Amino acid sequence: MSRCLTDADWRRLARAVDGRVRRPGEAGFRDASMPFNKRFAGITPRGVVSVAGTDDVRRAIEWARDAGVEVVARCGGHSYAGHSVNNGLVIDLGALNTVSANGSTGLVTVAGGALMADVYAAIQPHEMAFALGNGASVGIAGLTLGGGCGATSRVLGLTADALVETTLVTADGQVLRCDATENADLFWACRGGGGGNFGVNVSFTFQATPVADCASYVVLWDRADAPKVFSVLQEIARKAPDEFATRVGISKAGESKGVVSAIGQHFGPAKEVREILDPVLSVARPIRMEIADRTFWEAKDDLLHETSEGAFAARTAIVTEPLPEEAIATMLSFVDRFPGSGNPDGGGAALFSWGGAINRVGVRDTAFAHRNALFLLSMDTSWAEDDEPAVVDANLRWLAGLADAMSPFVSDGAFQNFIDPDLEGWRDAYYGVNYPRLEEIKERVDPDGVFTFAQSIGS
Repeated sequence: MSRCLTDADWRRLARAVDGRVRRPGEAGFRDASMPFNKRFAGITPRGVVSVAGTDDVRRAIEWARDAGVEVVARCGGHSYAGHSVNNGLVIDLGALNTVSANGSTGLVTVAGGALMADVYAAIQPHEMAFALGNGASVGIAGLTLGGGCGATSRVLGLTADALVETTLVTADGQVLRCDATENADLFWACRGGGGGNFGVNVSFTFQATPVADCASYVVLWDRADAPKVFSVLQEIARKAPDEFATRVGISKAGESKGVVSAIGQHFGPAKEVREILDPVLSVARPIRMEIADRTFWEAKDDLLHETSEGAFAARTAIVTEPLPEEAIATMLSFVDRFPGSGNPDGGGAALFSWGGAINRVGVRDTAFAHRNALFLLSMDTSWAEDDEPAVVDANLRWLAGLADAMSPFVSDGAFQNFIDPDLEGWRDAYYGVNYPRLEEIKERVDPDGVFTFAQSIGS
């Protein structure tokens, strides 16, 4: 229970740190605390401390503990469930965005507040990479701690799989270096155990590998061809080499009938992409097709995606076998009935090809337990901030209905990076057999629950 804080308390915090403390109404407060998902825009912290370094993080945690104020760290602010903001103190890591890359060793050291754009800018001159997300403003911390996947993951593995060291500030103010030999339990937990659970990660070091030219592609079909496209593309992805990645989806917005798309990257020439896609191109004539040889960095830019401004919700499921025709028909019928909203992103469903290098790591080797997936099924909806409550309710009911209808065809797993505040049974869904070990580590490193939120480990 937090006590009544006075201006003197906040002045004490301001004197303790080298960074900047902001209160509601002050310049820069909203920019430092606004969640990306405007579904949670109404959550207003009591204060934000924009830290200047690791010592500031430690001092802010100490102040919050003494004041009995909830504390959370914010990097990119992209938590799907709004967990990068709270009603207490937000530790804004935005100024900690330095990235250093060593082309000789392949080691990339990234400060805890860096975004995807910062990381890509540092590694591109060295022509090396590790798996990263496809949103330039996504934070490296949340991506890594939840596992992290991208179009390159079938070859390069997860973002967390490339992690070789991390430094975090714990609830009692310790600054711990964690790797495979030092604080090894915490290191294990930080590779897929979810963001915000064990402390504030202020640094990450990754092992990157050389990358070469590749190909990217975008293919679109009419809604009428959706059953054939989903059926054939699943088999293509199941049999394709690891170098080939795809996202096959259907989306609907406004009065449209829906658009079917296949988007992806291939570590090989465009000619091979055409050969791999030939079975689906033979049964369903595209309305648009772009397949091109690209540099790795051009392909990365082709796949960049930023969600429109507004609010959204997502459900995920781990798919271990190709969806049968009945499942595809069920999914498509729900998308056809999408209730609509004022957000141009609309709603829909997509299958992301997983497997490959992701599945060559043991289920207990890291905290990330989804090592048997063929696809990640992501189902989402969106609405505008000024949509009526009835529109929001209709969208959320639609999403819940779609997820329930698909449940007989998928596993019980869900993807912790796309954290879902409405998901029941989230402990098993996110972490599976690894949850008991995560809970034990949490009890050791944060016995008082300083880092606690609705779906935190141990809650």
